[in-house]
Amino acid sequence: MATLGLLILIFSGDMLVRGAVNASLRLGVPALIVSLTIVALGTSAPELLVSVSAVLSDAPGIAIGNVVGSNTANIMLVLGLPALLAGLNTGKCDTRASYFQMMLGTLAFMLVAWLSPITWLGGGALLALYALFMLIALNAAKRHRRDTAARETDIEGVDPGARWWRIALYLVLGVVGLPLGADILVSNATAIARAHDVSETVIGLTLIALGTSLPELATTVSAAFRNQAEVALGNVLGSNMANLLAIIGVSSFFGDIPVSSDMLDFDIWVMLAASLLLAPFALGRRNMSRGWGLVFTAAYVAYVALVLV
Repeated sequence: MATLGLLILIFSGDMLVRGAVNASLRLGVPALIVSLTIVALGTSAPELLVSVSAVLSDAPGIAIGNVVGSNTANIMLVLGLPALLAGLNTGKCDTRASYFQMMLGTLAFMLVAWLSPITWLGGGALLALYALFMLIALNAAKRHRRDTAARETDIEGVDPGARWWRIALYLVLGVVGLPLGADILVSNATAIARAHDVSETVIGLTLIALGTSLPELATTVSAAFRNQAEVALGNVLGSNMANLLAIIGVSSFFGDIPVSSDMLDFDIWVMLAASLLLAPFALGRRNMSRGWGLVFTAAYVAYVALVLV
């Protein structure tokens, strides 16, 4: 069953990338903006389902651990592994504004977390900030359509004649298949972990966080092999903003979310450090070579090892 979940993830990630790239062509907006919005929200669906379910099940620690762990995995593994496999031509992507938004969202989340527990008031503030970022993305899309008449059609995965029903089918298959595949894979992995007496906390920080990041990983690997670095990077930046602002914001309306001292003393800082590691690529427009992919991936393995100790 775990293999089936992985196959569904790979297929769904490819469908979501195809849909996003073709939608950006038909709408006349950059693929980066589509990735920051449609793709990011689609691949963040598992985090939302897990976090809301955890709060309703009186296990808010899993909700906060899922989001923090997923954001760390999104940067270190979701970008690191595709870069290690194929390299990411991030130097051509103008993600400076999106990166600053992600960092602002990260700091806002940390502030609300330090005021633990996270109530609906703090969650509402995070949701409002996310709505502002989405409004900025919408305005950027409108400006691009107004100022740019030419559209890119010479990139892999783009069909200039693709009909809207086919684009919608790609997006639906991706958005529906990604959480389904993740759920199958996480359920089986969690059952194995429990059979070996691994604690719920460790499961939340590692297996569940990693499992809910698998949609982003599947999408990013597919984007890397299709030479769509803007989709890969936009997906991670958008997903991280959605995780911290939208998912925690929505989850807080179902119950208060306390933040443990261990989370505040260690895991939240690892997440911030991972976010800062993106600065040379998002601001300096450096390409993420295989060497950097190895560094990111190794750093994530080391982090998981520390959590398991």
